[in-house]
Amino acid sequence: MSHSFSYDDRTAVVRTTGGLVRGYVYDHLSVFKGIPYATARRFHAPQPAEPWEGVLDATSFGYVCPLLEMPKPEGELLIPHRYWIMDENCQNLNIWTPACDGAARPVMVWLHGGGYSAGSAIEHIAYEGENMSREGDVVVVSVNHRLNILGYLDLSPFGDEYADSANAGMDDIIAALIWIRDNIARFGGSPDNVTLFGQSGGGGKITTLLQMPAADGLFSKGINMSGVIGPVLSDSCGDGKALVRSIMNELGLTRVTDLEKVPYASLASAYRKLRPALEKEGAYVGCSPLPNAFYAGEPVSRGFRKESAQIPLMIGTVFGEFNSFTPAPVDVRSVTVGEERQAVRDILGEDTADRLLTLFEKAYPRRRPTDLLSLDFLFRLPAQEYIRARSAVNPRTYSYFFNQDMPVDGGRVPWHCADIPYFFHNTELAPYTQQEGVTEKLESEIFGAVMAFARSGDPSHPGIPRWIPCTPECEYTMIFDRDTRLVTNHDAELISLLAKEAGPVLLARLKEKEDKIQH
Repeated sequence: MSHSFSYDDRTAVVRTTGGLVRGYVYDHLSVFKGIPYATARRFHAPQPAEPWEGVLDATSFGYVCPLLEMPKPEGELLIPHRYWIMDENCQNLNIWTPACDGAARPVMVWLHGGGYSAGSAIEHIAYEGENMSREGDVVVVSVNHRLNILGYLDLSPFGDEYADSANAGMDDIIAALIWIRDNIARFGGSPDNVTLFGQSGGGGKITTLLQMPAADGLFSKGINMSGVIGPVLSDSCGDGKALVRSIMNELGLTRVTDLEKVPYASLASAYRKLRPALEKEGAYVGCSPLPNAFYAGEPVSRGFRKESAQIPLMIGTVFGEFNSFTPAPVDVRSVTVGEERQAVRDILGEDTADRLLTLFEKAYPRRRPTDLLSLDFLFRLPAQEYIRARSAVNPRTYSYFFNQDMPVDGGRVPWHCADIPYFFHNTELAPYTQQEGVTEKLESEIFGAVMAFARSGDPSHPGIPRWIPCTPECEYTMIFDRDTRLVTNHDAELISLLAKEAGPVLLARLKEKEDKIQH
């Protein structure tokens, strides 16, 4: 197969509000990497990037935000990663577009996972925007921004200049969306049709942006993949006074402004040392958004802002999420169904297991009994609650559930992040997705829904059953697997009971394998 490539002073050159940028063209797709959208002093609000003279080379990925801990290369078969050069000057974005023309295509803005503390716009190989842009005729943008204590450390008690330091990472994303509004038309995109999509922490950033007045009008739709703010992605509470003073004492500093100049490695080391004790006391430890004048807070308990309540959302989770990283109690290839049921009883207790298995077999009749132990509730339960509440204010709230097992160890329930390649049309980049007769069909179904939603706010398309939006009484869930189908309230009772009666036991099992969790 032959490919085309061009890179010269007449190819993929675009004038932005900051100056000219030059990317390259590969197989008739224009690609731009590392475009700066803002700049910021540590702990301060972002400002527009300084204009530059001449033409900025946009063929290399920009810096990613420094991480609190060094990543450990592990689990690459399940979630292929790549790591990049870290620096606090990380406010940059990447663009893939079919053409830099006036076609006003839908714009897909990717917000990466890793909670609010880790990850990057290019961390997963499956984050590549090339296939999505080409196959969907859309403009794809991925965004880097501040994370962890650089993006979410409350210094507001120490002066107005730090008024929203607790949400600086979110303010970076808003700055990126402003840049997209002002520039994306020159890259062939429509500033009036911007869809945010993100997984895990990236999904959480979408629900957070909906609660931030400064983001109003900057996007029109959202796809939240395993990222509803719940126990895994909770808001911060309190303020940063005790934490910041502790860090200053640890580092021997007398002025808060000195924290702006401390080497990041020293700042991160002090934070890691102090966090456990403060966390044990229930004190503020940062690294997630803080409700304040700039952020209205988690909406299920605090209420949805009317200004953003009508933005259509697709919301979903994966069957196993974190629980898929815990080992099965038996090898299902060599035991009977009765032995599987007994293994579940041995772990959950006979009465609890029998009640749950009855509901489980009704909700998922094609699954084996031991799959119950891998069924996620940490993400699914808050997602269900969010969907019920959101659908009461927005008639275009859609639910999905990724349920396709993968050919790992004889068949493993899908894990946290397993669905990402299907959304990007990137299954060819993830070996674990390869299943004859399944992969291409499932990718087409999911990608088709994403593109339909980006264009109209309705994910229905001819390749899947009619997708009915949810109501507070009925969660119409599109189950994506080898036999994609729409179901109604299929697991509501099961998930509630699972969390209540088996939650502690399953969380203890998960805790034992916490170091195996990938994101």
